[in-house]
Amino acid sequence: MRWFKAIPDAHAHCDIPCGIYDPATAQQAALSVCRFLDLIKETADAGLEDAAAQAKVARLAAEKEKHAKEVKAEVVIIWGDYFKAPQIEKYPEIHELTHSILLQASACKQGIDPDSGRKLVDLVNRFAEIYWATKGVEVQRVKVPYEPKLEIVQGVFEAVS
Repeated sequence: MRWFKAIPDAHAHCDIPCGIYDPATAQQAALSVCRFLDLIKETADAGLEDAAAQAKVARLAAEKEKHAKEVKAEVVIIWGDYFKAPQIEKYPEIHELTHSILLQASACKQGIDPDSGRKLVDLVNRFAEIYWATKGVEVQRVKVPYEPKLEIVQGVFEAVS
């Protein structure tokens, strides 16, 4: 059992595969990036003369980068583990779209332009549309009730009684 303790922690959204994928996690992270970018702009516009404002921006930037990284990770998991030849043949744009999401998430990490966050949400929404289409699930666009009050794509599911 001593050798067992020497094995480092492993993290994955399972390589079994479990078959449970949902772009909602990437969408939520993209919305968070967008909100953090808005808050950074609001704080900077109010002035960064005091240490409290500077500390707030530092915390917001760290969280923005954490969530942008999460967008990338979640999209790569679905793209790499779920999308196979039949889905790719039907939606050949998935490779370019995934690449665009990764680049846009990086742009959000590197900058503070709120429009870059909105573009990230749009790209992740398109990814969600394609994902749900491959499952034969209808989608709807709904406006989230919290800031940044953007639309997200959701699968429409049957109610369970």
